[in-house]
Amino acid sequence: MKRRSQLYVPAISEKMIVKSLEIPADSIIFDLEDSVPMEQKDSAREVLRKALSTYSWKGKELCVRINQLTTKDGLKDLLYVSDIPVDTVLIPKAEGSLSFIFKSTGKKVEPIVETPRGLVEIEHLVRSDGVTAISYGAADLSLYTQGQVKGYEGNIYVMTRIATTARAYDVEPVDKVYFDLKNSDGFKNEAQLAKSLGFSGKQVIHPSQVDLANQVFSPSGEELQWYQEVVKNYEMAMKEGRGAIRLRDQLVDQVHYRIAKKFLEDYKS
Repeated sequence: MKRRSQLYVPAISEKMIVKSLEIPADSIIFDLEDSVPMEQKDSAREVLRKALSTYSWKGKELCVRINQLTTKDGLKDLLYVSDIPVDTVLIPKAEGSLSFIFKSTGKKVEPIVETPRGLVEIEHLVRSDGVTAISYGAADLSLYTQGQVKGYEGNIYVMTRIATTARAYDVEPVDKVYFDLKNSDGFKNEAQLAKSLGFSGKQVIHPSQVDLANQVFSPSGEELQWYQEVVKNYEMAMKEGRGAIRLRDQLVDQVHYRIAKKFLEDYKS
C-alpha cells in the first residue's frame, strides 16, 4: 500500500477523529501517546473504540501509536489494540526485536526510532515479524543523545541509515514529522530530500501538510515522461547490442533502466 502521508490524530479528540474521515491521508495514526495527558489515557481508548465502531475510513490504513512498551500504559495498549479494528500498531522508542507484538496482537508493526540504541540496532527492528514500515523522531533522538533538535532535522546520516536498512529487508521507510506548521517550503524541501533518499512518505501532524506530502511522494508528469523515455530508448538500444546510451545529454545504462522500470511498476500499482 501507499504511505505517502501518515497523519497523527489525538485519540482523545472525537472532533479530530471525525475530521480525519475527510482528510486524504493514506494512513491515519490515532495517537495514545504524546497528545494524550496521562490522566486521560483510559478515556482516549474508549473514545477511539467508540469511533472505530461508528465510522468507516475506506481505503485508509488505520494505525494506533501506543505508549512506550516499558510503561504500564504501553502494556495496556497492547491488549487494547488486539481487540480493535486497526491495521497497524506504532511503537515509540522502539528497541530490539518486536516480533512478540505481531505474534500477540496480529497487527502489522511500525517502529519509531527515537533512541540511540534504536538507531544502532535498527536491523533488529526491521527484521522483526510483522514490521512493514519504520519511521523516526528528531526530538526524542536529540533528547536521548543530549543533542539539539535541529541536529536531527534533515540529518543525512540518520535518514540514510533508516532508508537503506529498511529497504534491505523490504520495509517501507517513512520520514519523520515536520514541526514548523507555517513553513510549507521547509516541509516540502525536507520531504523532497527524504524522497531522494528512498523514503516513500512522511508523517504529518496537521491536515495542511497532507496534500504537500501526497504531492511530493507521488510521481510528477515530468518524472513519468523521463522514465518512460528511459525504458523506451534503452530497450531499443539493447536490441542493437548497446549497453549504454546518451539521452537528454545524460548517460543511461543498465542500472538507470532498472530504476526506471521499478518506478513505472510502482506507479501502476
